[in-house]
Amino acid sequence: MTELVTIQVENKVATITIQNGKVNAVSHQVIDEMNEALDQAEQEQAVVVITGTPGMLSAGYDLKIMKESMSAAMQLVERGSRLSRRLLSFPYPVVVACTGHAVAKGAFLLLSADYRIGVEGDFKIGLNEVAIGMSMHDAGVELARGRLAPVFLNRSVVLAEMVSPQDAVAMGFLDKVVEQDDFSATVNFIAQTLTKLDMKAHYNTKMKVRAELLNKLDAAIEKDKGGSL
Repeated sequence: MTELVTIQVENKVATITIQNGKVNAVSHQVIDEMNEALDQAEQEQAVVVITGTPGMLSAGYDLKIMKESMSAAMQLVERGSRLSRRLLSFPYPVVVACTGHAVAKGAFLLLSADYRIGVEGDFKIGLNEVAIGMSMHDAGVELARGRLAPVFLNRSVVLAEMVSPQDAVAMGFLDKVVEQDDFSATVNFIAQTLTKLDMKAHYNTKMKVRAELLNKLDAAIEKDKGGSL
């Protein structure tokens, strides 16, 4: 079986790379391998950097599975929501280095991280579920409500507005956008800076800040079971 997620640990930074075809589709195998990589990062007590391939973080869930049946789609969405929940409560800082487009679950990965760095370019970021005929799942609504700038929640979730990396900063999908030539150095600098945190204090504070969101997310994941898209 082809490996769809790789991990490299160096200087207390675990770089987890998604590499699943042109759109880096999030499938069951990708989620399994991401969880395995996160297990390793946790054992190494490492800052996590999640990234994709040039031009593409991820365009979302694997459409073959999403079109298979409602049950198959909801099972994959539930597992994706639990992955987001894990990232939001990870014991060590989580950075997403957004290499280009981030759509649907790709954008939700951004909303699941502590720090998000994008690259300048003609890329689209956002939640397009409504535009492609899917009602937003409850866990997605809660994650968006908890992490997006409130003034943009309606435009993003209800109107499926897709934006440039620069506009994604204002919306709350990204924290910083840099030129392509500066991307790797910026990601490395921020990741190394985060390794200097007191990790116990980081985790305890993160859990206080996100307690309400995590409780709502847990309830939404349960509500999504047996639901429809």
